[in-house]
Amino acid sequence: MSTITSIAHSTRSTATLSQRLSAAILASILGAGLVYFAGFSHIEAVHNAAHDTRHSAAFPCH
Repeated sequence: MSTITSIAHSTRSTATLSQRLSAAILASILGAGLVYFAGFSHIEAVHNAAHDTRHSAAFPCH
C-alpha cells in the first residue's frame, strides 16, 4: 500500500498594512465617486438606472 501525504499551503497574505490601507482608501474613494456620479448625474439614463437598482434591491431611497 502506498501512503498519500499532503502538504499544507500557507494562505497568508504578503501585503503590508500600508498596502491594505491604501487599497481600502482607494476603493472607498472610487465607490463614493460612483455613488456621487450616479446620484447627481444630469444624464437621465444613469440616474434612472441607479434609482431602479436601489428599488430592485429593496433599498428605499425616497
